[in-house]
Amino acid sequence: MIIAIDGPAGSGKSTVAQLIASRLNFKYIETGSMYRAVAWKAQQAGIDPGDTERVAEVARTISIEFQPGAERQKVMVDGEDLTPVLKTETIGRLAAIVAANKAVREIMVAQQQNMGQNGNAVMDGRDIGTVVFPDAEKKFFLVADQKERAQRRHEEIKAKHPEVTFERIYEQLQQRDYEDENREVSPLVPAKDSIRLDTTQMNIDDVVAQMIEMIGPVHSQ
Repeated sequence: MIIAIDGPAGSGKSTVAQLIASRLNFKYIETGSMYRAVAWKAQQAGIDPGDTERVAEVARTISIEFQPGAERQKVMVDGEDLTPVLKTETIGRLAAIVAANKAVREIMVAQQQNMGQNGNAVMDGRDIGTVVFPDAEKKFFLVADQKERAQRRHEEIKAKHPEVTFERIYEQLQQRDYEDENREVSPLVPAKDSIRLDTTQMNIDDVVAQMIEMIGPVHSQ
């Protein structure tokens, strides 16, 4: 079984996906971190994120692996644990540019399909149910009020970055939503057969419980 969870930034899809994968003993594939990894690698090499050919070459040569961790899955990039680094807002902004690169998306989609080819995987992103695994057995599209999503993001990062204001996060999220929904390649749209869940007034445990119920019985490998 492939479980596809799509949605905009801050909708809770990554947290929910990881919890569901853990509950079902499925593999968890966090596709957003893959684009962030390419963005980080390009930044380290001094490559302009808008340089489509050079960034695509980074995507072709980069090694990305997901490893289970005590508290959270680790994102290994060329053998290095970059999990905390990839979560910064700066890398997020660069990733949005990288994710609009047609060649990069083709490379990443092929990798994602390879990672999930044996099934029993939970995959979250923005085009899983529409492009990566359009035949996924279960498809969800999580949404939430834009200000609520910005508040969640702000709560996540303010401990480490108290200088970042809610207003800045809200503005960045509005821009990211616009870019995701209007890019030419794999825009953020719900699959026609996806289940839409509004998580604005829901806590994570309730979202997970509702989705587990909708998924129904599964057979772990």
